[in-house]
Amino acid sequence: MSLTNIARIFFQKRWKELERHQTEGETLQRDVLRHLLEQAKDTEYGRNHLFGAAKSYEDFVRSTPVTTYEEVKNDIDRMRHGETDVLWPGRVKWYAKSSGTTNDKSKFIPVSPDGLKHLHYKGGADVVALYLRNNPQSRMFDGRGLILGGSHAPNYNLPGSLVGDLSAILIENINPVVNLVRVPSKKTALLSDFEVKRDRIAREAMTKNVTNLSGVPSWMLSVLDRVMELSGKEHLEEVWPNLEVFFHGGVAFTPYREQYEKLITSPKMHYMETYNASEGFFGIQDDPNDKSMLLMLDYDVFYEFIPMDSANLGGLPVPLWAVETGKNYAMVISTSCGLWRYMIGDTIRFTSTNPYKFVISGRTKSFINAFGEELIVDNAEQGLAYACQKTGAVVSEYTAAPVFMDDNAKCRHQWVIEFTKAPADLSEFAAILDRKLQEVNSDYEAKRYKDITLQPLEIIEARPNLFNDWLKAHGKLGGQHKVPRLSNDRKIIEQLLKM
Repeated sequence: MSLTNIARIFFQKRWKELERHQTEGETLQRDVLRHLLEQAKDTEYGRNHLFGAAKSYEDFVRSTPVTTYEEVKNDIDRMRHGETDVLWPGRVKWYAKSSGTTNDKSKFIPVSPDGLKHLHYKGGADVVALYLRNNPQSRMFDGRGLILGGSHAPNYNLPGSLVGDLSAILIENINPVVNLVRVPSKKTALLSDFEVKRDRIAREAMTKNVTNLSGVPSWMLSVLDRVMELSGKEHLEEVWPNLEVFFHGGVAFTPYREQYEKLITSPKMHYMETYNASEGFFGIQDDPNDKSMLLMLDYDVFYEFIPMDSANLGGLPVPLWAVETGKNYAMVISTSCGLWRYMIGDTIRFTSTNPYKFVISGRTKSFINAFGEELIVDNAEQGLAYACQKTGAVVSEYTAAPVFMDDNAKCRHQWVIEFTKAPADLSEFAAILDRKLQEVNSDYEAKRYKDITLQPLEIIEARPNLFNDWLKAHGKLGGQHKVPRLSNDRKIIEQLLKM
């Protein structure tokens, strides 16, 4: 019996459990909250916020405020210095260095042993479970998985406390059995110099029977390009004839899809999106014909959602069972890593509530609302995909920011776009993008009306590798780091323009 068939038998029990997501969302989430409060009631945070007395969601809300990183930073700092029972029972040794922020300060997200097991690894296992359920012909375990990871950052470490990209923490703590079915070697996977690592990964993986890929689309593409250079082949399936799936997350796949489809022409290739962040593992694309993801409700994470139409996110969070489809929500989480009613910074939009399915619509800080236009990343992705489809262009990276006023007192949005394949006419591309943004965002359309508030958008074509060079200059090359897509100020775009 093949390894894949053995795995299929192993996952059958989980397939049954996942059926509860269809009809028992509220029950699952109330159970998770009860479990988290019981576990943490004797921590310092739990005592201060009356976790032991909380008998319901309403009790929890009354005694626990919504928090941001800045508000728990001191507690996390104490944990990194070795204090126990602060936000979660016991001592937390690992911290994921998060770059999901537009300021230069790093966030150190606690990753407890419970969080590793019941949040991060559980998500990884469910991705495989759902993929095997949907693909009875799969042979993924009969070969190797190419898994991209980040690195540890010893300069941030304190005695007894270790810092790294989440992917590096997962690789460091993974069950040794998994190392038998993955490439590259652990030593290569944890290298900090991405350019050296990229070459080594390509050389190590080329000769293996790689059946599946896992990683961030932008960095994976860079590694695959190196594989193609070294192999001299035209398509990836000539190097790995049994390649069947790419599990991707970290950034939206839309800008990269066309490049992957040109690189991998095999009709048996599958793509499966995941929503895993430094703070936890939240969603999986459970249906290959539906771009939305299933919200994972029985992990160690309790969800709440703040409607994004409330001024400056000043509205009250609602629990999962009170959400509506079609609205943008900022996500708030409580987890077994010791984050309590914590604003993660991402926004999502539900496409279904039975089961609870969603798409990521952007970041609470990654938007442009300089003139009341409320442009979010989801709008930008739709607009770019449409402009590429109409002009044959391929976008690899982009960022946009407002121009508040030029010499003629004109306001507009300025985009810096790095093309893999540039459009024949950049002004036509800009016009199509501008029209599509008006179509998908009524606020943007209103501000563009007769060019009164906003002028047509401007596109500056970036030189090759500009975005990678910016990441390198900021010590963020590789891993899950990315240039913020939309900014409400000009700090990042000015740095790019200077380069």
